[in-house]
Amino acid sequence: MFGLFGKKSDHPMADIKSAQKLLDELPKSDALKTIQELTSWLDTVSGHAEFQIEHASSVVRLLDETAQPFERKLARDYFAASALSPFQENRLWMALGEFYAQLAQAYLNILARYRNGDKGSHLVKTVLPLIAARGVRAAGRQLKCAAARYALVDHAIWGRLAEFYVHADEHNYLDEPVSIYPAATQQTAVRHEFIGTLIWYASSASTLNRFHMHIAERLTSNLCKYMTVGQQCGPDSIYGFDLLRPAPPMRVSEDTTLQPSLLFIGVGKIKAPTDALIEVLAKNVIPDELNLGGTYDAGIVLGVLRHMADCWAVPPPMRRNARHRIKVNLNVANGFSSVMEHTGIGLNFGEDTSVPWEVEDISTGGFRCVVPPSYTTGITIGSLIGLKPEKMDRWGVGIVRRLSRDPQNYLHVGVEILSGQVTGVGLREQRSEEEQPALWLDSPGDNKEEARLLLSPDSFSTNRSMHVHLEGKNYLLMPQVLVEKGEDFDLARYRKIEEDTGDT
Repeated sequence: MFGLFGKKSDHPMADIKSAQKLLDELPKSDALKTIQELTSWLDTVSGHAEFQIEHASSVVRLLDETAQPFERKLARDYFAASALSPFQENRLWMALGEFYAQLAQAYLNILARYRNGDKGSHLVKTVLPLIAARGVRAAGRQLKCAAARYALVDHAIWGRLAEFYVHADEHNYLDEPVSIYPAATQQTAVRHEFIGTLIWYASSASTLNRFHMHIAERLTSNLCKYMTVGQQCGPDSIYGFDLLRPAPPMRVSEDTTLQPSLLFIGVGKIKAPTDALIEVLAKNVIPDELNLGGTYDAGIVLGVLRHMADCWAVPPPMRRNARHRIKVNLNVANGFSSVMEHTGIGLNFGEDTSVPWEVEDISTGGFRCVVPPSYTTGITIGSLIGLKPEKMDRWGVGIVRRLSRDPQNYLHVGVEILSGQVTGVGLREQRSEEEQPALWLDSPGDNKEEARLLLSPDSFSTNRSMHVHLEGKNYLLMPQVLVEKGEDFDLARYRKIEEDTGDT
């Protein structure tokens, strides 16, 4: 042991055999506890100066590989479609975030020791591509945890990503293929991991909910090999990243100031494989070669991929309507049930739960608010919210499309307006007296032969027509399409036919 460490070490992981024995004794049935223990071990190993670089590298990689099945389980649970209790959500978020942070830092410390010429550095040269690729992925997962809560990103994460890239570039292993983990079915490289992380963040943070972010990450992991990164700004360059002043990737435009330290990410040849994948998913098929790390509905994956493809478009999509500064106070109700209560059709046995928001700017189809965190409890991307302007009696509805947090911890909320006025109605099937509560959306530009309705979740069926009484008239509603499916609502479009008699 003296030859390995220079002096005897009493660290429990002073040799691989003792380290493996400790890891074999970890609780296999409690993923959360195991990840927490492995995170603690990463911290002690990473900061243990007595370990030579080769041994530190081996132990960190062993800890990482041991953690993989437990990390995957916690990530599946945290980023699942179904909602978690606040307590469980916080426990998983804390455990995953700490694990990714310690792992990324542990790998970065090894590269720093190599750069400083620590004794035995030549012995880790062959694993540098693996160390950097895993480090980039761990830093990317840190970003993912922050994005899941629409939180401010620790600036150090961008710095770590830059350091991993620069080290790989300087030592000529950016494109060295590696099997990132023993169970990996496809090879990757530092360049691909770096592109995938930045592209994923730029096109999903602040615009996708937690579940869709997870799918987006898997999609970019599969498709990023078709993209490019380099110091030349070309016609297909869409995002820039400054290696000397690391910050979130910025959209490239004519106004972008060119700097020697600026990297440009280009769409490269990604359009053709993306279009081909969209075509397959549209047939309700997930191809075998698409590794999503789990089983997901093809329609959901398709929706996420279309969103990503829009973000990768060259030129980028333009804002359809100009925004105007305005100050308007709104009462906001969160969720389908809460909106129903405020329309008078729902059962409201409690006090008014709406909260005040102040509109900062507005366009034809939406608005933006800056809101204290206490007024956004339960709000996520895709949330249905009721909207009532101050001093007005009617309620409208919208869907939250963007969320981001500023340094003062205020949330910037972007909302798409579905309708400026809604009416609570009761829908019923033929020969049924039982009514299903719904919200009838009334907008000036709507097709008079169609109706848009908000229903409780999983209520819409293309095989079920409904009847409704509205403003003294009876209508037959023939289902056309489910426009959007939210966590607590279905947004559907029907063909509207006025009936001759009130008896149905």
